Amino acid sequence: MPVFTGEIGAAPKWCELESFEIVEIEAGGHHLFERLGAKEKLVVGSVDCHVSQGDQTTAVKMGDVVDIVDTSSSFEVATEAGALVVRMSGRWGDEIGGAGVFSVVEVDSPTDSGDDVSYLKKTTFDNHYHDCDEYWIVYEGSGLVVSEGRAYLVGPGDCLATGIGHHHDFPQVSIPVTAVYFETTLEGDRRLGHLWNHTHGAAVPDRDRV
Repeated sequence: MPVFTGEIGAAPKWCELESFEIVEIEAGGHHLFERLGAKEKLVVGSVDCHVSQGDQTTAVKMGDVVDIVDTSSSFEVATEAGALVVRMSGRWGDEIGGAGVFSVVEVDSPTDSGDDVSYLKKTTFDNHYHDCDEYWIVYEGSGLVVSEGRAYLVGPGDCLATGIGHHHDFPQVSIPVTAVYFETTLEGDRRLGHLWNHTHGAAVPDRDRV
């Protein structure tokens, strides 16, 4: 099952993303993260804040992605207005796809450039695949995702893991969704971004990553 929560050990064994956590920090507060994985990445899910690692402090805003390159035992996030951040830990490689924040809403007349589907579409999100594994971590809203031809209901705290070459889609939402996407180590042709059968050639899914 490709939907899991952030606890250590909850991710399928093939996943390069081994754990994650969604942390809300109150106004004027800060949060200290102990390092968990060989690689660490932080995505800012709401308002501006500051990330400190080692003797360096960086100002970041919503959607920014911070690589935690300091290998010391901890790093810290501080915020004046209150913030939500998503910390990801794992063992991905040096050449990865992308990461950031995305949102999904339903529309009256959905159209998109993705591959054809047989299920009901209410969003403009496109059915696509990647030359890497991809993870969607939902922190606001709820809806229906499709991966490997199966549908799953997801909400805050859920992560959808989709292996390389498998199509995935976000065709319906019951409450508007905001989530983090993370594309890990590029493989095969190492193409970036969304790929479609009708444009980039037929997907070749890894059957062991399910």
